[in-house]
Amino acid sequence: MYADRMDHAVTYGSYLRVDDLLDLQRARSEGPEHDELLFIVIHQVYELWFKEILHEIDYVKRLLEANESHRAQHTLKRILTILKVMVAQLDILETMTPLEFQSFRERLDAASGFQSDQFRQLEFALGRKSTAAINRFAPGSRARTALEQRYTDTTVWDAFLKYLSREGYSLPAALLARDTTAAVEPSPELQQVLVSVYRNDPKNSEICERLVDLDEGIQEWRYRHVKMVERTIGAKPGTGGSSGAGYLRSTLGEPLFPDLWLIRSQL
Repeated sequence: MYADRMDHAVTYGSYLRVDDLLDLQRARSEGPEHDELLFIVIHQVYELWFKEILHEIDYVKRLLEANESHRAQHTLKRILTILKVMVAQLDILETMTPLEFQSFRERLDAASGFQSDQFRQLEFALGRKSTAAINRFAPGSRARTALEQRYTDTTVWDAFLKYLSREGYSLPAALLARDTTAAVEPSPELQQVLVSVYRNDPKNSEICERLVDLDEGIQEWRYRHVKMVERTIGAKPGTGGSSGAGYLRSTLGEPLFPDLWLIRSQL
């Protein structure tokens, strides 16, 4: 009986499934090329962080729906900390020179970060949705099913607006009933409400600031990602049919929550 319990005891390795985890880094280059392992590890770690951020964003939405503002703010701080780690990881990737990347790049075939469904899920959860992004994935696949669900789900911004309404703020009815698949558009009426929040409501102005942190953190990640790609492949087309740095640069400077930026000159 004792031996049987020992056979089924939870260990560090079994709990984290370390053997399975360490078997996932499979280089395609011959040799293999030294730097391919770094490339694989970094991108697998990014996918794990995307999974965690999605987990935390869903939690923020539930907390706002439950009017637990303090815990929502704490969770937003956690997301920001993860984003900072993700940006710092680009420093590691940039230790790989263009020639070192070229040594195995052709082995990637059509594989591209452009195909990360979890990053697209993250964009959807933050309000930047696109049917084109969904259509890049095969019908019935895990990725497409997840994106279709995110497409119809409410966003963090929608959860925040409804939270403000429950806090007693008068928001335009059209905003509270907006099409959550559409992009977030600036609203002068909402901006006046937000100005009042900042001037008179310290608790909720802090939540606003954490959303600004989140928005800025995503923009920082995008910018550093562009510079890493430019440093590594220059103006070459990306793998997987993307235009490389050109496409990535086109995504810069677009705030997720424009109203929170537009009120700065009014405070």
